[in-house]
Amino acid sequence: MTAPVTAFSAAGLEPPFEIPPIITYAVPAFVLLIIIEMIMVRVTKKGRYETRDSAASLAMGLGNRVFGIAFGGLAVAAYFAVYQYRLFDLTWTLPVMVACFFAEDLAYYWFHRVAHERRWFWASHIVHHSSQHYNLTTALRQTWTGTLGLSFIFWLPLVLIGFPPLMVLMFSAISLVYQFWIHTEMIGRMGPFEWVMNTPSHHRVHHATNAKYLDANYAGVLIIWDRLFGTFVPEDDEEKLRYGIISQLGTFNPFRVAFHEWVGIWRDVRGAKSAREVLGYMFGPPGWSPDGSRKTSRSIKQAWAAQQQSAAVPAE
Repeated sequence: MTAPVTAFSAAGLEPPFEIPPIITYAVPAFVLLIIIEMIMVRVTKKGRYETRDSAASLAMGLGNRVFGIAFGGLAVAAYFAVYQYRLFDLTWTLPVMVACFFAEDLAYYWFHRVAHERRWFWASHIVHHSSQHYNLTTALRQTWTGTLGLSFIFWLPLVLIGFPPLMVLMFSAISLVYQFWIHTEMIGRMGPFEWVMNTPSHHRVHHATNAKYLDANYAGVLIIWDRLFGTFVPEDDEEKLRYGIISQLGTFNPFRVAFHEWVGIWRDVRGAKSAREVLGYMFGPPGWSPDGSRKTSRSIKQAWAAQQQSAAVPAE
């Protein structure tokens, strides 16, 4: 990372302060909060922990850091390569940093939304949703294949506009750290805070497999994007949340958790009978099939909506 930073230092585009390794510094706090939550769950009987599930989540988190070290440089190199063609020279001033915070959060929203709507990106993101429990260790259940799956492309427009790559990376790290604490059932509603910010209540909805909650609440830090683009769904106290994925894995093996959807894509593509089927299996919605026989989020929601409408019609 030193060489690209030096290359742009002459233009005054490097940060005027040292950016600490934000995620690394946050790890001790993560560990402490997990221990506190475990104790609170045991005392209050609210929330759930399962030893094998939590161990799998921790293993996924560790693997994420290993793969990040091995391949993260590819994303950073892409940022700096695109940055050479930036439209504007945006420097490290307060207005630019505020704008970058909002822009990065918007980029995260669209990455997150597309990661649920297109199977190629879902193959990496499904890892984070594969736990049937919802606690702070679930936050650490992260993909090993995000960089290789090209998830970083959603942030390239920011550096093309002219936000310095290190600024974008800094706010991405802050967003990731922020999202740790919202993975809990210990915290209920948070009043007016929920109008603008992503919260445990909002994110519980996002992790739920209930038909009512599918494809909702993609927020990183700010919930305003979901409200703006029509993907916000509030938590309903009358409906118990069910976590995980539509077809539960039934395993705690980290390697199966990490790669099972990629294997599924390969299996489907290998059996495809046309270019259309290849593209559908790779970039269609998760669950896409040529004959529509598999379940997708849309088909599940449509069936649920029809059932709700039927139940609302009084019997004659």
